[in-house]
Amino acid sequence: MKFNKKYYLNNKDKIYNCIIIGSGPAGYSASIYAARYGLDPIIFLGNLPGGQLTTTNYIDNYLGFPNGIDGNEFMDSCRKQAERFNVKILNESVTDVILCNKLGGLHEIFYGHNNKILSKGIIIATGSCPKIIGIEKEKELLGMGISFCATCDGFFHKKKDVAVIGGGDTALEEANYLSDICNKVYLIVRKDYLKGSEILQNQIMKKRNIYLLFRSTIKKIIGDNILKGIEIFNNKENKYYTKLISGLFIAIGNFPNTKIFINKIDLDNNGFILTKNKSTLTSNHGVFAAGDVQDSNYKQAITSAGSGCMAAMDLYKYLNLLKRK
Repeated sequence: MKFNKKYYLNNKDKIYNCIIIGSGPAGYSASIYAARYGLDPIIFLGNLPGGQLTTTNYIDNYLGFPNGIDGNEFMDSCRKQAERFNVKILNESVTDVILCNKLGGLHEIFYGHNNKILSKGIIIATGSCPKIIGIEKEKELLGMGISFCATCDGFFHKKKDVAVIGGGDTALEEANYLSDICNKVYLIVRKDYLKGSEILQNQIMKKRNIYLLFRSTIKKIIGDNILKGIEIFNNKENKYYTKLISGLFIAIGNFPNTKIFINKIDLDNNGFILTKNKSTLTSNHGVFAAGDVQDSNYKQAITSAGSGCMAAMDLYKYLNLLKRK
């Protein structure tokens, strides 16, 4: 992504109202709403400016784009919209935070080489990362047949053969969705049983075009510029099989980007930030979370953008509360 402006925080003693960590749909949405509220937000782009959507070739299910849009183009438009509202955009990564849990307390944000700023409010929108198999060509063919989201990319494999890897709820949901639009769906499961909920298992068993491959692992990805197939090893039969497919959906889990927040904010058992009462409020006063970093369920660009809006509104209400104290 290109950046038209660079911002430098020259006033080290200034106390800010809104620092946004992360630059996916949640981060940019939060920045636009915060700017319109007059909070003078600063957004830290992080290690992957634009978030996971910049690794997606095509977005076909975001409202308002009847012909779809390229992932990088979409995030570039989000950035330009934020710039129109004079959002300060820093091409830096936040390296650490010290969060105050006192009403009206100041939070310390560290970035770059020992740089620090203070803010009354923080919106965490650092997203999550999908777990990968870790074999050759997996990353190279991401967006060229390999995907982490059937809802996002399944349409491109309509009436074709595809495969899903995983045995939990997410994998079963992906396989079930794909079975309605694809010819064959191979569900590749490392163990000899499914881990997903019983209701999802029952749905899978009723689908005639879903083929369960237990005790199987993918050993090789076939294709150079585009996915053409996979080589599977079945350790029960001690045999290799080749399946020609147009799509491979990896559903072995996600991990949230919350490393710098461990022991500083309440997280669930999987590391996702816990928020309160259907809001974006976290366990710390003045700290809000939006997008995939607090959403282990929906994980869609449009829901992330919506929660970014919520976070900015929640922060605005919090700052107004402080004024009345």
